[in-house]
Amino acid sequence: MAKDLSKHGLLPVGENPVQAYFSDRLQIADILEWLLEQTGPATVLVSTFSTSEEFLRRFCRMKQQGLVKDSLLLCDQRALSKTRHLTLFMAQAFGSVRVCSNHSKVVLVKNDQWKVAVVTSQNQTRGDRFEAGVVISDQRVFSALMLGADDLMSNSVALEGNDR
Repeated sequence: MAKDLSKHGLLPVGENPVQAYFSDRLQIADILEWLLEQTGPATVLVSTFSTSEEFLRRFCRMKQQGLVKDSLLLCDQRALSKTRHLTLFMAQAFGSVRVCSNHSKVVLVKNDQWKVAVVTSQNQTRGDRFEAGVVISDQRVFSALMLGADDLMSNSVALEGNDR
């Protein structure tokens, strides 16, 4: 049974194809875990400006639970200078880590039954500030975001030693 995030305005994904949240309590890892509990094991693409040890630990836990089949992290080259100490952890957590000029905060979750996107103001860091996001299971929106991610990937380089 997926976590209940209705107090944050979120219903199960199958009940509402476009829904928004605005909260200082939800972290993007909460949203991702909630989604994966509904979709089942999936491929996950995370595009972010910056990440954190907390997010990476939670992502590894989702992976260990079998909720993540494959994964890709797209992170910003300038922000990486601040999180250089996390590069080994990023490479362990994600199947592939790519570095590029990126300020987007998008999560794409895909398997045979589901294609769900989250567009958010939040990096994969804890800020305890209000953040907003939209959870979308509309196929056209997912495809448009995937095209953008593909373009970003084509303009990226593999994190040192992480080109799998």
